[in-house]
Amino acid sequence: MPDIIEIARDTKFEAAHYLPHVPATHKCSRMHGHTYRLTAIWRGPIEPDLGWVTDFGELRDMLAPLLKQVDHHLLNDLVENPTCENMLIWLWQEITNQATDWGLGVQLAELRLRETDTSWATYRGDTAEDEVDRSWRAAEHADIET
Repeated sequence: MPDIIEIARDTKFEAAHYLPHVPATHKCSRMHGHTYRLTAIWRGPIEPDLGWVTDFGELRDMLAPLLKQVDHHLLNDLVENPTCENMLIWLWQEITNQATDWGLGVQLAELRLRETDTSWATYRGDTAEDEVDRSWRAAEHADIET
């Protein structure tokens, strides 16, 4: 079985948004901007001849069309309630739709989106929800003896 490695690409984009579902008194109800930092982590086997999972430049090129959609744009035009969490789900869908066209032999494993240096969210796709559900159920029933 080949070794599976995770590789990552960091990128930044500037964008504005407002959160339409918070109270009008909340600072995020007003339009404001962030320098977002997106980290995309892919998983795949090492290509034996080249010694890498894939060329980092290919990952950059794969993200480029997506960055054009968000950089210096109003995120509310793309996602109705562009919280960091909702943006991650949208970004995941956009990247996975594009990745199938590239055929790089890698699988998107994780996205991390930072709004600031101290605040971020992470998304691992639909399978992560199943893992969380299982761990919660296990924790809920940990004190039950069988």
